Parts: sequence; C-alpha cells; structure tokens
Amino acid sequence: MTNRTPEQRLLLEQIKQVADGLARTFAPFCEIVVHDLLDPSHAVLAIHNNLSGREIGDPATELGLARILDPEFEQVIANYPNNFADGRQVKSTSVGIKDSEGKYIAALCMNIDLTVFQGFQGMLNQFVAIEADAPAKESFDPAGSDAIRARIDQFAAKLATTPRALKASDRRALVQELKAAGLLDLRRSMEIVAGHLGVSRASVYGYAK
Repeated sequence: MTNRTPEQRLLLEQIKQVADGLARTFAPFCEIVVHDLLDPSHAVLAIHNNLSGREIGDPATELGLARILDPEFEQVIANYPNNFADGRQVKSTSVGIKDSEGKYIAALCMNIDLTVFQGFQGMLNQFVAIEADAPAKESFDPAGSDAIRARIDQFAAKLATTPRALKASDRRALVQELKAAGLLDLRRSMEIVAGHLGVSRASVYGYAK
C-alpha cells in the first residue's frame, strides 16, 4: 500500500469532495474523475457521472504519468480534445494537484461528452434557420430603436454602469437627453426606453416631463 503523508491524505480527501460538488452541479453531461498519482497503477480514486466506462482502481492516463515524471509539467490543461473508448468526442480539462513540496499527488479531471451538445446544436441550427431569399421581409422593431438603445448604452457607459443599474436621477437626465435629441418622437420610443431600462412606461413618461 502506498504511503502518504497526513497532508497528502488530507488533500486527496478534499479533492474528492470538490469532485463530488462539481459532479452534482454538472450532471449528467460531465464526468468528474479524481486520479491518485501516488498510486499510478490504481490511480482512479473516484469517478462521478461515469461516461467513459472506467472503474475505481484503473491505472493512470498518459497525462497522469507525465505529471508523475515531471513536477514542472503544466498544472492546468483546459478544454483539450479527447475521445472515449467508443469514439465519442470529448472536451477535457485536467488540473494537477501538488503538495507543499511541489510534488504532484493527484489530478482532477473533467470530461464533457460533446456528442450530446452537438445533437442539441444541430437541432437549434435547424430551428433558427431562416430563408434568406424568402419573398416576404418585415421587422417588428420600429425604425430608430437601435439608435435609442445605443444612446442609452452610451449614457450608462459614461457612468461606468449598465442601463438597468442607473439611479432614478440618472434615468431622468437620460430621458431628458433623449428628448432633446428628438429620439422620444420616434414610434414606440417610450416602450423601447422602458424595456431597455427595466422600468415601467409610466416612469419614463414621468422622467420626460
């Protein structure tokens, strides 16, 4: 049995808790694996949302072995392409865990099955597809709406905030500025301003007085 220092045992136990939390958060799409690099022949210490078919006690991967051999090996490798044994495409992230002496003792690995999301993406692409050469063309957004929203965004940016976070006094000054620029004369201007600020139309009318 591999000897471990109290610090190493504590770190391994804490990594297992982190893995459990991540697995619950990202279930069922993300496999979370804890590798014990102190025992490479039986490295898989914990596995959640098992997508790869591996088992506890399975040996370390090539990446794990590389960390064992080289303490200077990159600690975080994020979003690299991978594959499960059956060929499914995977996006993986591996985080190496070191003890106070700088020795790799564990790795926390996350593997996301991309085939599920690729299926979703295909359906969404089909759903949002439009016919570019369709004979009918129309817009439900009134002319000038982009100009109103852009002016609001610009006003908020000068105050280092967002339109919905503006104070009442700032909203009043903004609406007066829009009024002076003639932007409130556009069709549905009050509705557009209210929607972009996250307030009622009655409030905008009040600011405009």
